[in-house]
Amino acid sequence: MFSGKTIFRSSAAATAILMAASCASVDQELLQAQLPETPESWTADAEVGIAPTGDWVAAFHDTALRGLIDEALERNNNYLATAANLEQARAGARISRANLLPTLGASGNVSRNAIVTDPTSAAQAGGNSDVSGLRAQEIEDRFGLDTDGDGNLDGLDTDSDGFIDADLPNRRLYINNFSLGAQIQWELDVWGRLTDQTRAAYKDAAAAYADLEAARLSLAARVAQAWFALIEARQQRELAERDTQARERNLRVTERRYDRGVSSSLDVRLSRSALGSSQANLALRQRLELEASRALEVLLGRYPAAELEAAATLPSLPELAGAGAPGDILSRRPDLIAAEARMQSAGLQARAARKQLLPQLTLSSQISTSGPNLADLIDPERLAGNIAAGLFQPLFQGGRILANSKRARAAAEASLYSYVQTVLTAYQEAENAIAAETLLAAREEALLLAYEEAAAAEELTERRYSSGAATIFNLLDAQTRRISSESAYIQAQQQRVSNRVQLYLAIGGDFLTEERLAALQADTGE
Repeated sequence: MFSGKTIFRSSAAATAILMAASCASVDQELLQAQLPETPESWTADAEVGIAPTGDWVAAFHDTALRGLIDEALERNNNYLATAANLEQARAGARISRANLLPTLGASGNVSRNAIVTDPTSAAQAGGNSDVSGLRAQEIEDRFGLDTDGDGNLDGLDTDSDGFIDADLPNRRLYINNFSLGAQIQWELDVWGRLTDQTRAAYKDAAAAYADLEAARLSLAARVAQAWFALIEARQQRELAERDTQARERNLRVTERRYDRGVSSSLDVRLSRSALGSSQANLALRQRLELEASRALEVLLGRYPAAELEAAATLPSLPELAGAGAPGDILSRRPDLIAAEARMQSAGLQARAARKQLLPQLTLSSQISTSGPNLADLIDPERLAGNIAAGLFQPLFQGGRILANSKRARAAAEASLYSYVQTVLTAYQEAENAIAAETLLAAREEALLLAYEEAAAAEELTERRYSSGAATIFNLLDAQTRRISSESAYIQAQQQRVSNRVQLYLAIGGDFLTEERLAALQADTGE
């Protein structure tokens, strides 16, 4: 099936690449024990060849398909949701990284308090109920009633003799206060627990990015397969229309023969039955074409109005030079990269959970200043501060920390098994697609032969029936064989084209959007 230069890959080399890429927190012995031995070449085909990992969309020579893929990447809601998940994971990684840095907070406060005092009551409380005869300076010293500083009690010393002549009024005092403070707190990552948590968060972000790449490739493949399915649906509908027209012609011929006494009523009824079956099949094909159009429109983010018109024919496939080596897909398929990143993240989280049992060292510092005036805030003599270090060692929490550590360890082990299963599934998908490439090509070739022979037999039977040398049974059987073989041939073409898309996806092939393709053509001057 494949041709091209053979590239050998040993299972040991593939495993070594995987081990080098894996984090030290992953159980390497368990991983090696679970991963199967990777063969040097695909069992479905002994030749390795060069994998078509470039622009696989170009292999179909279909400009409409590239435009549909670009539209889907801009409007498909599931893909856009995956892109939003990536931003969420990146933000989570930045949040986790912030735990490694000290936190700094600032506070400020401004207050103004009003206090109402009764000087007479205050004097009485001091043991002197009679305030008459007190000099102005004494009243000022006690109650501060000489606001203008002239030595006279404002509004109370009516004859300016320096003595009080009226009752003391209530006094409203205003007290201002300005304060400013700063606090710093920092947990020292003595044991690397915060580092492990941060690295785990960044691994999750890497997995989310790989998920987006996998979603991009998967969406392009689904659009391509839906497009080819729509083309097949159109061809099947057109075939059903031709079949119905042929059955109608048969019925007219048979009815004329019956009118002349050449054919029996049995021939007429059989022709009518065949026409009814063809009309029913036509209705089915029309429904399937509408459903195929709506399915593609939903992928494109459009309203499913069944307005998308398919191309007339399926694309012809070029020869496939090779599919690469099995071990190559470990670093090429984004879903495997995402699964590996999640496995590493789970291992880091398990390691961080174990370190929760160790003491935590925290440094904290606080500085503040206050005063009745704004200028007091920058007065060095009013600054006050402290610095402290705290060591926290968990002693008893009802087994919570230990149970959390065991849970994280079990999650890491489960993630490892999930990764291995994802690798096995990827190998299975690639092997199936490679094997199907050869078998579907053989099936298409055989069905083409069957269709051509059935078409020739139908033409011969029609001539014999017109001359009376063949019966209506022979004619209906020949027409049914031709319709069935042509329908199967169209289906085989679609299956082979769709399998080629699945093969590109299985081996980690990529593609170019119209924008990227135009940029590359501008760079190369093509």
